[in-house]
Amino acid sequence: MINVFHSLALIAVMALVTAVLRLAPFILFSKNTPKPVMYLGNVLPYAIIAMLVVYCFREVDFMSGSHGIPELIAAALTAALHKWRHNTLLSILAGTICYMLLIQFVFV
Repeated sequence: MINVFHSLALIAVMALVTAVLRLAPFILFSKNTPKPVMYLGNVLPYAIIAMLVVYCFREVDFMSGSHGIPELIAAALTAALHKWRHNTLLSILAGTICYMLLIQFVFV
């Protein structure tokens, strides 16, 4: 059985490694940021969002059941809210609530 000291030591090491990895770019690139890093910083957010959209719609069957209508409505609401308010938390929360209400009460 693992004792408390061992568990605390593991947590401390994980916290230290996480902190060092998160601080490393700021320490390494404190004076000037290389052009490839700047390019990736501009391009990767759009690529990640595209991957998340593909991941979210990967198992939607547009040929049976509700034909993916609740998913498309929730995604459209999320995109519209984010475009309008530029608030990530609000758009994700509203899209999730909309989707849950649709699949629980409308598309039963």
